[in-house]
Amino acid sequence: MADGVDVQALTAWVREFDRLVAEHEGELTGLDAAIGDADHGANMHRGLTAAVAALAGTPPADPAALLKQVGMTLISKVGGASGPLYGTLFLRMAGAVGTDEVDAATYARALRAGLDGVLARGKAEPGDKTMVDALGPACDALDQEMAAGGSLAEALRRAATAARQGRDATVPMLARKGRASYLGERSIGHQDPGATTTALLLDAAVTTLGGEG
Repeated sequence: MADGVDVQALTAWVREFDRLVAEHEGELTGLDAAIGDADHGANMHRGLTAAVAALAGTPPADPAALLKQVGMTLISKVGGASGPLYGTLFLRMAGAVGTDEVDAATYARALRAGLDGVLARGKAEPGDKTMVDALGPACDALDQEMAAGGSLAEALRRAATAARQGRDATVPMLARKGRASYLGERSIGHQDPGATTTALLLDAAVTTLGGEG
């Protein structure tokens, strides 16, 4: 999908994200059990299942409507901090795209807008051991590849790699936000579940938006 991303491709992205979260639900819950409330995997699975069902029940007319619908569903169905944060990510993306097929540059801008929304909503900074530590590097890699004239497929592959590296980098970090921050030094040595889920989001984009599905 090098030339652009349409409603069908975005729907496939959300479906694949849902599938990956379901596949890794136990892992995500285990990570959250170590430094959180042990509900991240279950919460995200429930919210994404609801989002996929909503898309099937009322197919959106355009990319902006689709992203908005997913964002609103996640906010209403996902408990804890994850719902507002991931919901905001999709809502901000919705505000950055139009009603036509989304070209590669617009997708990159939309993901950056999503990151900005997460930063504003969660008040987290890079290094705080949150989803920002995966999403920020992913956006940077996406922008760099696009600026160099790369295809959306290659840009997404680089973004997914950066997200996984950002996820792994959270292990030695001291948590400064959310439930994990209450643990202080004991949060060190654990991978952040939110960053792990963000890496899955980018993996899903590679296979559905990057033409590798």
